[in-house]
Amino acid sequence: MLTISFYGVRGSTPCSSPEIHRYGGNTSCVVLEGEDGDPIIFDLGTGLRPFGNDVGSAKPFHGTALLTHLHWDHVQGLPFFAPIHTAGSTLDVYGPCSDEACLSDAFGTFVNPPFFPVHFSDLIGDITFHDAMDCEFEIGPAKVMCRPVPHVGLTNGYRVDWGGRSIAYMSDHQEPFGQPNHVADGVLELADGVDVLIHDAQFTTSEYEARPDWGHCSIRYALEVAHQAKAKQLVLFHHDPTHHDEMIDDLLDEAQTIAAGLDIREVLAASEGLKLTLD
Repeated sequence: MLTISFYGVRGSTPCSSPEIHRYGGNTSCVVLEGEDGDPIIFDLGTGLRPFGNDVGSAKPFHGTALLTHLHWDHVQGLPFFAPIHTAGSTLDVYGPCSDEACLSDAFGTFVNPPFFPVHFSDLIGDITFHDAMDCEFEIGPAKVMCRPVPHVGLTNGYRVDWGGRSIAYMSDHQEPFGQPNHVADGVLELADGVDVLIHDAQFTTSEYEARPDWGHCSIRYALEVAHQAKAKQLVLFHHDPTHHDEMIDDLLDEAQTIAAGLDIREVLAASEGLKLTLD
């Protein structure tokens, strides 16, 4: 049995107001857990902090993080992850390496004075960074596929096959302007027939048309990806900070109506506290 837990579902910046309390305002962090392996964390946004609070710091934590890219909303939760302040804890972080800096160099820049009080190496637990791009590897019983996804800057998408189930995670995906039916081969490879596709759905169609180069996609394009890949379940993710709860409700209703004509079995909108079980 696998469990997918959503701790951060917002894009761009963490936010807080009464109007978003149901879906939540923490940025990207999703946790995949199985009975025969250590947790796999998708992205290290501010949602990592409540996950760490659930885990606690009474005993060492061992897990792996699959980082899509280095934008602030996907990395700023790391030093606030309570278990990493426990002796004996270990966290392996996989993510893209750019020409400007590899993964450890990048974290050594922004988790370091003057941007943060201490360097990440001063945290009590052990963090190991692994540069990963367009590759496959194993994490315990799980097989991981990593492919580039169109965005602003180098960005990974991930597919995890574990215990006969499959999950694809693409938090940030640039919709190709003027080509609403074109999906990159690597994206389709990641999402091919998956049980759950967690996908960028930051913009409405009109918002995307006003911001076609911001690195994200419309909800309609997320549906197109799920349709072409024959994904069984689509989870709309990376909600725009301006989208309040009632707006997301309305967008979900619209997406579910469209999905009925695209052979997509189920569409959900990610919310903090949502748990999906793959039995």
